[in-house]
Amino acid sequence: MIYVIGIGPGGEESITPRALNAMKSCEIIAGYTKYINLVRDLLPGKGFISYSMRHEILRCHDALMISRDFNIDIALISSGDSGVYGMAGLMLETAKNSGEKIIIIPGMTAANSAAAVLGAPLMNDYVNISLSDLLTSWEVITKRLIAACTGDFVICLYNPASNNRPEHFKRACKILLEYKSPDTPAGFVMNSDRINEYHEIMTLGEIQDCKLINMSCLVIIGNSQSYILDGQIITPRGYKL
Repeated sequence: MIYVIGIGPGGEESITPRALNAMKSCEIIAGYTKYINLVRDLLPGKGFISYSMRHEILRCHDALMISRDFNIDIALISSGDSGVYGMAGLMLETAKNSGEKIIIIPGMTAANSAAAVLGAPLMNDYVNISLSDLLTSWEVITKRLIAACTGDFVICLYNPASNNRPEHFKRACKILLEYKSPDTPAGFVMNSDRINEYHEIMTLGEIQDCKLINMSCLVIIGNSQSYILDGQIITPRGYKL
């Protein structure tokens, strides 16, 4: 049996009891090395298989082979939720027509974790958009950014910038500023729910030049109703106070 498990943003307290119990029921835990290191101390006696980045397909094939050929329960872990930029979809596609049982265990997303740090920015409709163009073209990403703006959604930006694409975040902000006010509340959380967590709240006009934005950050851009109160972003739900 294969369990595809979301372990949350990184902190031990954010791993759900269901996710932890599922990992404890498995003989082997497999995943990206960074995520394996987050759970290793919680699972003494387990076997671990660590992978570098960009080996997602291999992870799924190995999990299927181990479960099918050796009759061993294996946990394939992702940070956040396994169905949000995680391994759930790819594992289901890999196991197609195999007859193998796949159980998907949800987890707290980076968007949810970061939102709690920044205040209450996701109280109304919002979208998640990844700025990584490894699997999605920049043309499509641009269309999604524009659509989110015209719909006045709060926008959560995953994978905002990396060493290989340092300008993607600034390019995205330039697009957003064509539709949103530069005074729109914005914020980022780096290493959410981990020991070295750090966050800042500012405006969209200011955040475009922030030098701290990297792959460890989740960025949230408010909608036209969002505002900053006592150092926190609030997006009204629409209640009449």
